[in-house]
Amino acid sequence: MSAENSIVRDMNLAPQGRLKMDWAWDHMPVLSRLRERLSAEKPLAGKKVAISLHLEAKTACLAELIRDAGAEVAITGSNPLSTQDDIAAALAASGVTVFAKYNPSPEEYKDHLIKTLETKPDLIIDDGGDLVSILHSERPDLMENVLGGCEETTTGILRLRSLEKEGTLKFPMVAVNDAHSKYLFDNRYGTGQSVWDGINRTTNLVVAGKTVVVVGYGWCGRGVAMRAKGLGAKVIVTEVDAIKATEAYMDGFEVMPIKEAARYGDFFITTTGNKGVIAGEHFEVMKNGAIMANAGHFNVEIDVEQLEKAAVKQRVVRKDIAEYEMADGRKLYLLAEGRLVNLAAGDGHPAEIMDMTFALQALSLLFVHEHHGELGPKVLDVPYQIDEQVARYFLEANGVAIDRLTEEQEKYLASWQLD
Repeated sequence: MSAENSIVRDMNLAPQGRLKMDWAWDHMPVLSRLRERLSAEKPLAGKKVAISLHLEAKTACLAELIRDAGAEVAITGSNPLSTQDDIAAALAASGVTVFAKYNPSPEEYKDHLIKTLETKPDLIIDDGGDLVSILHSERPDLMENVLGGCEETTTGILRLRSLEKEGTLKFPMVAVNDAHSKYLFDNRYGTGQSVWDGINRTTNLVVAGKTVVVVGYGWCGRGVAMRAKGLGAKVIVTEVDAIKATEAYMDGFEVMPIKEAARYGDFFITTTGNKGVIAGEHFEVMKNGAIMANAGHFNVEIDVEQLEKAAVKQRVVRKDIAEYEMADGRKLYLLAEGRLVNLAAGDGHPAEIMDMTFALQALSLLFVHEHHGELGPKVLDVPYQIDEQVARYFLEANGVAIDRLTEEQEKYLASWQLD
């Protein structure tokens, strides 16, 4: 595989992208440690790996790691607005086959996914289930070599569990998103920081003193709410889950239905993974100047179609900010077309956070490669040993030591006897 096989916007951007990738590598010590080991061992020699992820610098480092582990790698973006053209070019120049451009047409985006699968992969790393969905619906002919793979997101895992429940999932997939070293850090600290990085960079407005409505209080919602509070905002949480709503209340946030919260918000951030959580009835009561952004996977959480129908005038007022003027003169704003604001209007999660997540991806992929014959076609948890190993590597890289149980303590915890 080489740059000649790739579809990117401009190979002349490769040097610029290489600098960004080098910066990421310098701040990803866990992945660097794995790279050193796997480059020597070549455990994926002779295998082909297809990847669909947000194509930016940290993702490129993962792709290079898998390449260095001996695999032929083909990669595409998992969101039309998150691909960085300089990164795509740099990755293609490094020997990875890339099918990705920033802001492709819907037809191009789909074609890039299919071209990635047409490399006939043995293993898959997916984000949102796009590759797996195509294999199980439109192109089962490309499935013959697939041993299994890994899934990055909550949305993708929901799709996989639906396939598993129907009995139609054809190969094992590891739910990387559900690992402790993923959701406790990536979803909470990564999303919490990167969402506000994207919003602040795009709007150039102050957050302190504003009212922020966080729709959904999963791990991503927790992170967004926590960072909003740290920036000085008043935070309202909306939820459909009574337990999560109780947690938000006990964490010190106001909790109310979205229809009520819609009247108060200056910023609205969706973090549910579901569709239409902000829709027509909410647009009707939002105050002038309200800004909406999505931090869930797909651009369905904010009903853009209803927003466009309700507006009498529409224009782009800044890069990644669309203004919708309502019939009564109110102006509502949507960031990054309702796509992932932290990636479509920013650089995504910090490198140190993705260091852990992508180490989980790499080790989970090796696990599937080594054990696929005994796993069966189902959705699997990341083995605890891998989860803990990544956390230990992270602590060691940051100079943090922890205690270990003594033999006597281990024996005590394993026994039912009180003495």
